Amino acid sequence: MSAIVPDYSKPIAKHLQLKPTQVAAAILLFDDGNTIPFIARYRKEKTGGLDEEKLRQIELELAHLRSLDERRETVLNSIREQGKLTTELEQQILAVQNKTDLEDLYAPYKPRRQTRASIARERGLLPLAELILKQPGTGASPEEAARAFISEQVPDTASALAGACDILAEQIADTPQVRRAVREKAFKWGLLCTAIVKDAKDEKRVYEQYYHWEMLIERVQNHMVLAVNRAEKEKVLRVWVDISERDWRQVLERDYRINPKSAWAEYMRQTHTDSAQRLLLPAIERDVRRELTEKAEAHAIQVFAENLRGLLTQPPLADRAILGIDPGFRTGCKVAVINAHGKLLAKATIYPHAPQNDVETATRMLLTLVEKCHVSLISIGNGTACRETEQFVAQAIRQSNQPDLHYLIVNEAGASVYSASPLARAEMPDLDVSMRGAVSIARRAQDPLAELVKIDPKSIGVGLYQHDVDEKELNTALTNVVESVVNRVGVDLNTASPKLLQYVSGIGAKLAENIVAYRDEQGPFISRQALLDVNGLGAKSFQQSAGFMRIRNGSNPLDASAIHPESYRIAEGILQKANIPAETPSSEREPVLKEFLRLHSKEWLATLYGTGVPTITDILEQLVRPGRDPRADLPQPVLRSDVLSMEDLHPGLHLNGTVRNVVDFGAFVDIGVKRDGLLHRRELPRNAHLEVGQVIDVVILQVDIERDRIALGWGQASR
Repeated sequence: MSAIVPDYSKPIAKHLQLKPTQVAAAILLFDDGNTIPFIARYRKEKTGGLDEEKLRQIELELAHLRSLDERRETVLNSIREQGKLTTELEQQILAVQNKTDLEDLYAPYKPRRQTRASIARERGLLPLAELILKQPGTGASPEEAARAFISEQVPDTASALAGACDILAEQIADTPQVRRAVREKAFKWGLLCTAIVKDAKDEKRVYEQYYHWEMLIERVQNHMVLAVNRAEKEKVLRVWVDISERDWRQVLERDYRINPKSAWAEYMRQTHTDSAQRLLLPAIERDVRRELTEKAEAHAIQVFAENLRGLLTQPPLADRAILGIDPGFRTGCKVAVINAHGKLLAKATIYPHAPQNDVETATRMLLTLVEKCHVSLISIGNGTACRETEQFVAQAIRQSNQPDLHYLIVNEAGASVYSASPLARAEMPDLDVSMRGAVSIARRAQDPLAELVKIDPKSIGVGLYQHDVDEKELNTALTNVVESVVNRVGVDLNTASPKLLQYVSGIGAKLAENIVAYRDEQGPFISRQALLDVNGLGAKSFQQSAGFMRIRNGSNPLDASAIHPESYRIAEGILQKANIPAETPSSEREPVLKEFLRLHSKEWLATLYGTGVPTITDILEQLVRPGRDPRADLPQPVLRSDVLSMEDLHPGLHLNGTVRNVVDFGAFVDIGVKRDGLLHRRELPRNAHLEVGQVIDVVILQVDIERDRIALGWGQASR
């Protein structure tokens, strides 16, 4: 008899407020080996148009439910093997919807190392524990009853009663409804408390606000949890959960009543105290801190992922020569010029800062390179000596008398990691590490995505406590973001690096290397179909990846678009019916297709070609704008030719700024001065959503030159 396959579509659909048919279709597609980018783009009819975000939510919920069912089966088997699985208990276990409740039910049956209670049971004290639980109002006194249990292992009545209390204490602590009720009270009324460890080392007083601190657990913010966790790990703080005695006693006395008229009442009262303090409260504290930490880590990972997405989707500044500067003081500023295709044209080292202060020579060298290589943009890394280099570059631009020459500050996080990597050595074997960094800084302006994918996402530095969260979950989330952006933008099959190709749907690291090896041996790909000649790339990988690959000037014009090869027949049929030759420029297709659609609806085309309206819509869009880079529709980065100082700022001044980092309490915005301004979350409109790289209008609220702080407000143009 085959096992019944659980239907996960209904609970997931209910939780995510989707149709069960949509969820069921997504699950079938997942199980058939399809990637999320592929499903979101090319299987809209099957899922009812679910986007990547919804698909990832379904994937997470599905993984959670399958993991819960695996654990459920383990628990059932364990209790069954012990011969203790009743019909009622089995039904309870099958009904639970989360792992915490499941573990509560399993707690009394969970195999343990030897405990005080298990030792007492082995010594035959269970009947005495049952007497304490019953608290009879008549009969023998506790001491008299305990004499019957004296043995070689139980020397006196006190030992017998203590062992019986141990059995009962463990039973109370393992009772599911007790654990659940005390846990709920802890989350509602408990306190998270911290105190500085004696002789702790916190020279910079980073954790000073937590030296003597407590807060209601339900009010604790995610960043606070991560901060105290880190401080505890560094042995700066002692952290604990405080649950009032009133709260836990109410629960215990409700489920395990004390009979004040019984001579056994005092033993019951002592058992309550021992059970709570020795077993129950430590377990609840672990549960509370684990849940707080999981929630805080999930939030931190989400912040990192959103910031990374913003950074990766910044519009490219293509089709121009760019001069990149990796700023430095003592060792000088490394300068590299790249052409419109990212190839190195020239390099130099200049020393405009201390200790050399050779501004004159540095200016002359910089402007010579600008003129010689027809540079229109200078890209400056935002690391050490960034603002000093910005001042120098702004002065040089003023001397150049070139109105079209501007500069841009880019995030250089991870540049040093990339520069020393095998990939950088392979790409630029003749350059030293620091000069590779300057090339990378120039390329980050030219095509942020193509350059940043070469770096481990964790090293890009737009996160919140990224070193304190679950590394596996962080890697998964960040990889998902990179994969999503890469596939949304598309990849030029004949120029993409192996690192970029490995994020394409259905490819991975090994196939990416094989594709580049084939390209190096056979020359540029002339068609998507040629991908099937790559070693190891089969029909499934081709299906998942082909639509995200672009081939410019290939044998089939459709290979330059996001139209999947499986839909070429439809695209060619539409062009033929609209009397548009395949070689017709895209700018000339739009009016013809508009007139064609006036006569023939999308629904008619969908019926004609046996597909859905979403696929027809996507094909028509690509026929008009084949391979359109979605980043091109976003506002361009703010290019500057001069630099402001703190003294130039005053309350009420409106400026364009670039969001550099988004955190729990707001966002840091580069407005072209030495210090980024803080746009506090209280200044944001209720529905505002900021992303790294976003250009926004801000207004100066306050400038504190002494403390080097700038407070920003939300500008009218951003509303």
